[in-house]
Amino acid sequence: MGSLLHSEDDRSLTDELSHASSHAAASHRAARRGAWRIAGDLPASFRYAAQGLGYGFVSQRNFRIHVVIGAVVFSLGLWLQLPTIQLAVLVLTVAAVLVLELLNTAIEAVVDLAIGRRFHPLARIAKDCAAAAVLVAAISSLLIALLLLLPPLLERLHG
Repeated sequence: MGSLLHSEDDRSLTDELSHASSHAAASHRAARRGAWRIAGDLPASFRYAAQGLGYGFVSQRNFRIHVVIGAVVFSLGLWLQLPTIQLAVLVLTVAAVLVLELLNTAIEAVVDLAIGRRFHPLARIAKDCAAAAVLVAAISSLLIALLLLLPPLLERLHG
């Protein structure tokens, strides 16, 4: 009787595992469709990244402002004929601000998804800290741009 009960339990467990496995496979297939689609190849990964970049540009005023200011700063660096290493530093600082702005947008979206339209103090902290990260990077980027651009600009204007 014990062995019969044990084998029935085994069959039940096997059925449950089989069901869980087929459910996981179905979930995996479903995840490949729609908004949860997983990039199957490298071009798809780039398309998804481009969509995120496009969304950031279209929907986020501050992202557009940072792009324009970055383009102006880089153009000014080229006009002033800054050394390549200084141009690279400008590119890195502008890129850091843009990356953080995109991460800020992603964090805001995830928080909104998680809590909906309700207020939660932790949601406010997450959003405020993400925005503060962008602010710190933007201020640092501005200081770096001034340090790199101001001396040659003043020299060109006075010389």
